[in-house]
Amino acid sequence: MSELDDQLFTPIDLSRKKIVVPGTTTIAFWSDVWQRFRRNKPALIGMVIILLFLFFAIFGPSMVHYSYDKVNLLSTYQFPSKEHWFGTDVLGRDIWCRVWVGARVSLFIAVVSAFSQMFIGIIIGSISGLSGGKMDMFIMRLVDILIAIPFLIWVSLLMLVLGSGILPIILAFSLTQWKEMARLVRGEVLRLKETEFTIAAKGMGASTGWLIKKHIFPNVLPVTLVMSTFQATNAIFGEAFLSYIGLGIQPPMTSWGKLVASGIAEMHHYPYMLFIPAAFISLTMLSLQLIGDGLRNAIDPKMRL
Repeated sequence: MSELDDQLFTPIDLSRKKIVVPGTTTIAFWSDVWQRFRRNKPALIGMVIILLFLFFAIFGPSMVHYSYDKVNLLSTYQFPSKEHWFGTDVLGRDIWCRVWVGARVSLFIAVVSAFSQMFIGIIIGSISGLSGGKMDMFIMRLVDILIAIPFLIWVSLLMLVLGSGILPIILAFSLTQWKEMARLVRGEVLRLKETEFTIAAKGMGASTGWLIKKHIFPNVLPVTLVMSTFQATNAIFGEAFLSYIGLGIQPPMTSWGKLVASGIAEMHHYPYMLFIPAAFISLTMLSLQLIGDGLRNAIDPKMRL
């Protein structure tokens, strides 16, 4: 075989070689995603709102000289004023402070639950798609059965077993909300397993774990990040529901869902107790939806110019 033939069949290390198409400029994938994402004004507004809520969740309670769990029976049911910016509740506790302490809990549950669901979904979806055959059939029928039962029923049953608190809520969401992520990842894996680089890796004896780490995970990460934003909204709503039925965060700790549950009982005479935390829940869920739509449009190759 000649020297020219050797060069033709020598693999090229693309990580060290910059490929330039005439008439175009090179740009990294995530840089391209960010440039197109920031041109989406609704998604950018949603990100600003989420960052603003995170700022106040960190520094908001320290802006006032009250504590979220300090009871003052001489200051009960005070409407929003200069002294109490969001008013006080039935026990005289400052609602401004409680809203932002509740934001820490609700946003923490949403973020951790979303990423744990993404991790579980990627693992199960990758195994199902790569295995195929009876294993794929078994996993997908199991997923179909779990999807057929409303997730709030599963979460409520798990909460009765695990107890109440932040960690049990995260575990309950993580163990029940990975199903849609797994189905999404399986579909992507079925597409990726027919590509040349995956076939070549399997032909060289690559294990399933190696394929997931090197080929599957980097390629499904963009779509799973988009899905995670929607899963975070489900976690916020689910936490609010659990707090409303008494299975969520327990006193003296609070969350947005717990504040809404307390405000419903007083909404006829003191509507601010309900509307303020409900407004923050609604804005957060709307912002996450806008961010998810913006990411989907930015990542979709069909949207590129």
